[in-house]
Amino acid sequence: MARGIKVGDEVAVTAVVRGRVTPDRISVTIPSYDFPHSVVDSTSKAVIGQHMELIGPVTRIDGDKVTVSLRPLVTVDAKHVRPVENHAAPKRKARLVDKA
Repeated sequence: MARGIKVGDEVAVTAVVRGRVTPDRISVTIPSYDFPHSVVDSTSKAVIGQHMELIGPVTRIDGDKVTVSLRPLVTVDAKHVRPVENHAAPKRKARLVDKA
């Protein structure tokens, strides 16, 4: 089970920079994710081999696999994610039922 991670929580996945694809995008490798992934690099100072954290909300948990929305959805092992912020459901200010 994913150590205390719930659907809706913000988590971070550490990725390694593989190289520059275009002047504003870089290719990264995500642990236990077997597909190529690229992200926008606004600083243009990323170096090959540099570690960077990609942060997104958890959309699904399947045993030891966690799906994170990094646009697109990325499914990684639970041991490769780090919790950043817990999701708290909003509190209702008014009752759902009208008073009689």
